[in-house]
Amino acid sequence: MKKTVPFLVSAAVVAALPSCASANSGAVEVMDLTASVFGIISVALFIAAYGLVIFEEKLHLRKSKPVMVAGGIIWIMVSLAYMAAGKQEVAHQAIVGSLAEYVELFLFLLAAMTYINALEERKVFEALTSWLVSKGFGLRKVYWMTGILSFLMSPVCDNLTTALLMGAVAMDVGRKNKRFIVPACINIVVAANAGGTFSPFGDITTLMVWQKGKLPFGDFFSLFIPAVLNWLVPAIIMSFTVPNEVKQRTTIPLKMKVGARRIMILFLLTIITAVLFHNVLRLPPAVGMMLGLGYLSFFGYFLKMKEMQHRCNEDPLDVMGHEKRKAFDLFRKVSRAEWDTLLFFYGILFCVGGLGQLGYLAMLSEHVYGFGHTPANVIIGIISAIVDNIPVMYAVLSMNPDMSQGQWLLVTLTAGVGGSLLSIGSAAGVGLMGTARGIYTFAGHLKWTWAVGLGYAASIWTHLILNAKLFT
Repeated sequence: MKKTVPFLVSAAVVAALPSCASANSGAVEVMDLTASVFGIISVALFIAAYGLVIFEEKLHLRKSKPVMVAGGIIWIMVSLAYMAAGKQEVAHQAIVGSLAEYVELFLFLLAAMTYINALEERKVFEALTSWLVSKGFGLRKVYWMTGILSFLMSPVCDNLTTALLMGAVAMDVGRKNKRFIVPACINIVVAANAGGTFSPFGDITTLMVWQKGKLPFGDFFSLFIPAVLNWLVPAIIMSFTVPNEVKQRTTIPLKMKVGARRIMILFLLTIITAVLFHNVLRLPPAVGMMLGLGYLSFFGYFLKMKEMQHRCNEDPLDVMGHEKRKAFDLFRKVSRAEWDTLLFFYGILFCVGGLGQLGYLAMLSEHVYGFGHTPANVIIGIISAIVDNIPVMYAVLSMNPDMSQGQWLLVTLTAGVGGSLLSIGSAAGVGLMGTARGIYTFAGHLKWTWAVGLGYAASIWTHLILNAKLFT
């Protein structure tokens, strides 16, 4: 998920305000209360909460806390405003719609996060990292391998997990070689963000577009070539600056734990189940994901029994006298989900619904697409380099402009890859700045923004040409 920055706050607020509308606002009556005391107080609360989110790294205040409080109080304002107008039932219908939409997103992400945690516990990602490090590849080869793997992994894993894994490889091989690590980290960030755009499972924004029925599952793959160019253009440009040194490694690759491959297969079956629920049964894909979580729960039971039986014959303490790691436990994987992120979604969505019911969406939506669909969708991608891409995409879905499939694909592409323009534009960039602190920096990324921008332009241009028939 994208991160915001402690500057251009006013631009961020203006861009985020349209997102403050429930996706269900078209189904219920919306009053124009933008000039009322209730509306003004709600906007002030949202600005204050979003400001705290922006300064999360400095304040060490989890981003979910301010938006959860703001979302609840904003709905108090909505309820009081509609009660005064004798339309309290309208407010009730609106908040129930927002709640239903959040539950669907929550269950989907909870299942996906649990699978990722299970794969991590089975040392799938560690095994991949150690294998790459142990091969003793040259720096330029590692540069290309980490980029390719980031692009291919992110359609299934989230961009942050992908970036951290590949970043660990780059850091281990590069050994603080700034000439290598800076372009390698930028390459990983761009590849991770681009790879998530051509799959409904690759990013929260693509997931929201798919779940809202704006695009069928297969149409997302029309963005594959534009996404490849979005990554490949800057990757080729930066590759000429990467030194071609060879680093010898003697590390013995780690092995995955028992059951890792079967969990990967179950994850694939879960994705297929979710697609079938949506495309064939016309049921929410979140239900299919929860069924897939059931697959994992049954396999986890047998895996746990097997491990417990095996450990009955072993000393429960290791050589240092510490208790050995416990057997596989599904609920431990559920507890390790990104709860701050899930609750942040809750707060944002309810801020979205509340401000939408107060009329701010109706006031601003006509201006957003006043320039035309294509320019507006391109601008939205640039905005997503500064403002969280989730409320930005919620803005578009909430406004529900009358757009062709080609335009919906365009905004999906730009919102997904726009964050690569700045290091703080995506969770992948922010995460790598933390692990490569002092080497991969905002300024270091900014020096290559022009190359990333060329990739951004190339992906848009390619989509407009290759998928021209979808714009009619």
